[in-house]
Amino acid sequence: MMNKKILTLGLMLMAGLGASAQVALVNPVPQEVAKSGAELIDAPAQWKINADNKRMSGYVYDALLTASPEVAKKAAYTVTIGVRGDGKVNKYKKNIPAKAEGYFMKVTDKEVVIAGNDEKGLYYGVQTLLGMMGEGKLEACTITDWPDVPFRGTVEGFYGTPWSHEARKSQLEFYGRNKMNVYIYGPKDDPWHRDKWREPYPEAEAKRIAELVEVAKQNGVNFYWAIHPGVDIKWNDEDRDKLIAKFEVMYDLGVRSFAVFFDDIWGEGTKADKQAALLNYVDDNFVKVKKDVAPLILCPTEYNKSWANEEKGYLRTLGKELNEGIEVMWTGNSVVACIDKPTMEWINERIQRKGYIWLNFPVNDFVRDHILMGPAYGNGLDIAGDVSGFVSNPMEYAETSKISLYGIADYCWNMEAYDYQNNWEKSLKDILPSNHEALRTFALYNKDLGPNGHGFRREEGEELKEIAEGALKGDMFATAMFNVKCNELEMACDILLNDNSNTQLLHEIRPWVIQAKNLAAYGRTVALMGILVEAKDNGSATSQFINFENLYKQARSLQKQMFDLENNKAMRHPYQIGTKVGTKVMLPTVNKLFAQATEKYNAANGKNLDTTAEYNPYRLSSTVTQLAMLPVKLNGDVVEITPALEVINWQAGGELLLESETAVTFQGMDFNFGVNNVAKHFRLELFVDGAWREVGLLHYSDTDPVIHTGNELGGMTATKLRITNISGAEQQVFFKSFRFIRR
Repeated sequence: MMNKKILTLGLMLMAGLGASAQVALVNPVPQEVAKSGAELIDAPAQWKINADNKRMSGYVYDALLTASPEVAKKAAYTVTIGVRGDGKVNKYKKNIPAKAEGYFMKVTDKEVVIAGNDEKGLYYGVQTLLGMMGEGKLEACTITDWPDVPFRGTVEGFYGTPWSHEARKSQLEFYGRNKMNVYIYGPKDDPWHRDKWREPYPEAEAKRIAELVEVAKQNGVNFYWAIHPGVDIKWNDEDRDKLIAKFEVMYDLGVRSFAVFFDDIWGEGTKADKQAALLNYVDDNFVKVKKDVAPLILCPTEYNKSWANEEKGYLRTLGKELNEGIEVMWTGNSVVACIDKPTMEWINERIQRKGYIWLNFPVNDFVRDHILMGPAYGNGLDIAGDVSGFVSNPMEYAETSKISLYGIADYCWNMEAYDYQNNWEKSLKDILPSNHEALRTFALYNKDLGPNGHGFRREEGEELKEIAEGALKGDMFATAMFNVKCNELEMACDILLNDNSNTQLLHEIRPWVIQAKNLAAYGRTVALMGILVEAKDNGSATSQFINFENLYKQARSLQKQMFDLENNKAMRHPYQIGTKVGTKVMLPTVNKLFAQATEKYNAANGKNLDTTAEYNPYRLSSTVTQLAMLPVKLNGDVVEITPALEVINWQAGGELLLESETAVTFQGMDFNFGVNNVAKHFRLELFVDGAWREVGLLHYSDTDPVIHTGNELGGMTATKLRITNISGAEQQVFFKSFRFIRR
């Protein structure tokens, strides 16, 4: 173990130097590397492939053919490949790690030898070779490598626009390059996965699934198809047989890995004993019968600790009754959380097996006004032996998600060596090699999630904090440096907007790039306002036009441009609710500097310019835990509460309270709890003239879950509103939308 640490440290140091170490280009970081001197070798223009006949075709051989050297029988340089037991690599059998998907690799100036413990291990050895050659060099060394986590990859399980077919193919190729072996297909908005789970896919959709399965095979990825029957499943033989029949249809399309999801539901579908019986039946009568199907995966209803009902014993029932070998997914202590040792000890004891992690990062379906481009960090580096699988739930923005997924791949392969900052830097070069520095500058301001219902935050603005603090204290050098940072951001945005090397990436991030450009211009303007007001120069010493009040007008215009972009639906992606950038440090600092400079100018010149930069007079609180941290958004005359995506367990008597600093005259209101005929269980009240007044609630039809208010609401003026569960029992609902319109 100590030897491994020393070798890994050496590799990390080489990567940090960014110099000639070719192994440092490889992702994930290999487990053990022994250099043969400091020798770098030019990648050969030609090589010959030496392998047993059975290795001279298939996905491993095809991957090797993607390398730049031409295959020639008389080439001086040799690549020998094989799997344990193959004659061509027999003399290296003692060097091959006896671990699933492991491999041994030797590089000299005359040959490369890659010997896998199995075919997947050989494939990963080839990927290491391809990664090492990324800059046209090879490094004399030996590598002994294997993954820490058996199953590593992603689950397409977010709410929103499902990935396109082309995006999924690109993802599968990305997984292969980065040694991830699982893709779980479970988009919430695919009707044949969820609402129409009993029905076969239409022909066109079925062909696309079959193609994805084949692309997955060519990249060493297990394509898991997930079914989500819990919304309306009936615990009878008919529905059980229909589920098996659907799996048979998917099996005929080439699928060999299956999952059953019971997340985000309520009612009959949530019963642990029924779920276990169904999964066991599928395991016994489908998985084990087929013999070529991967372990079955269950996503339980109680998929995080904060929802676990110990008294009812849901998790312990699963642990006791589920067949050995069925995997159970887990998101951690809450819906969105990092995973550590105590987390795994808690869940593994209850489900009587190693938990299969569903990490809700970098998914942004609950913070759709932010795009998440930061590193993957915060998970324990000591849990490799406690997890059976680890998959990330990405964003609907597939290409942008690769930044964080690059880190997930590295983390799951070699936890002990995982350096998230170094990995993040590498990921940016991988996704946009032509302009990775511009991408990095932009990504620095798109890492945090902002306030959200799950309370999950990320580092952002670390490199700006000291400068921002100095500028707010009136330090003119810090203010000038803040201006430089704004210039850097604006330059990065302009470069990205003209980069055509990754058009899908630019399509995904474009709204935020334009907003970041606005923010940078706003920051530069405000910094100059601060410099002028401190110098007591309203512009006469430099320019009659560039004076404080014109800069103030420019700043006001930029505030409005940012607001207009935030609310311009034509500029947003379909499910995007806004466009926020730099919300943790840069934007708050600019707003404070604006207010400070304007206050100083007003005091010195007897003016009364408005100092308000960004203001939200609304505050939400709730005794319903899952609603308590939801942000309130002001969009012109429309006030909205950010939706929650999971099932809300709204306890009897639980209330949601929204308060305004000033009286509001209401024009209209509606909200959607995702359940038909539920309005009768809730009471809406407005605080008018010091007393609570009830407002009627109704549905326009029995099949419409949207709740509307009675006519008495129009024209009422109040400072507070509250919604209370008056049913006397817990109500399980969604919180899909809430808005009111003010006059």
